[in-house]
Amino acid sequence: MTRFRPEPAPAPEHRTGVLLVNLGTPEAPTAKALRPWLRQFLSDPRIVELPRFVWQPILNGIILTTRPARSAKKYASIWTAEGSPLRVHTERLATLLGNSLNRGRSDDEIIVAWAMRYGAPSIVDTLSDLRARGARRILVVPLYPQFAGSTTASTLDEVAQAMRVWRNLPELRFVRSFPDDPGYIAALAASVREHWAQHGQGDCLVASFHGQPARTDELGDPYRTECLTTARLLGEALSLPPSSLHVTFQSRFGPGKWLEPYTLPTLESLAASGVKRVDVICPGFAADCLETLEEIAMLCRDTFLKCGGETFHAIPCLNTRPEWVAALDGIVRRHLAGWV
Repeated sequence: MTRFRPEPAPAPEHRTGVLLVNLGTPEAPTAKALRPWLRQFLSDPRIVELPRFVWQPILNGIILTTRPARSAKKYASIWTAEGSPLRVHTERLATLLGNSLNRGRSDDEIIVAWAMRYGAPSIVDTLSDLRARGARRILVVPLYPQFAGSTTASTLDEVAQAMRVWRNLPELRFVRSFPDDPGYIAALAASVREHWAQHGQGDCLVASFHGQPARTDELGDPYRTECLTTARLLGEALSLPPSSLHVTFQSRFGPGKWLEPYTLPTLESLAASGVKRVDVICPGFAADCLETLEEIAMLCRDTFLKCGGETFHAIPCLNTRPEWVAALDGIVRRHLAGWV
């Protein structure tokens, strides 16, 4: 039987809340901090689709005894004086979005909060804080432009789980995905043009998206299709011929087949074929993180140069670019229609 928690005293105002959700990050670049974070991440059935009795012994007996130390070294290589780049960018984005949404509003301020699917601040705690601040209407915005069961759907699972013990539920809305949003595409194109203006244009542009097991595509997950849509629209916005744009997938985990083509082998092949310079952008990541700063900007760069390439540029994620803040403002306003 579900034990509902006592409902807190209602706030004097009925306000609208916007909750930005990103993947998450450990609290520190140490094995001690990585262990509980990885346990939460890899215990999500949306992430690892294996029976619990099969997966848990592997997770606790092998992965959590070996992987935290290795991952900690990678996180240490990208950590900043302010902490995790993902956390810093997400927090700043929430502040900028709040300023944008509330500009010119004299009443009924929109509350913009942020949370991490794994780690802190948690979705559970942040939703409770929104409720305490009077939010009776909440728009959940997973910061994943392309829908995947392991990201967007997992976020919505956690929102539902958080509210299972609430008596008085708010009105809820969700942003499912925005792979073809004109503002988002324009922000990506602007970031590429700015990079080219500063560093020159490479021989080709690689759009690297986070990988997913190939089986998810076969079972109907729309992720691959939405990634290809984003890449196509970005190429059109930049007037790139198809031969100059390569779409790849990174961050494989385990021995199974994942979405192809893979990023690292593609870069090896490009270098071996005589391509001297590549620019790599990661359109599926709203903010720079381990996968973009360590895997792409360090590991992939070293591999491309070792295989004969001469120049490698990793184009930063949208982070807090003005065009991205404006695009997100537009997405949120459309989903808030009728509420504010």
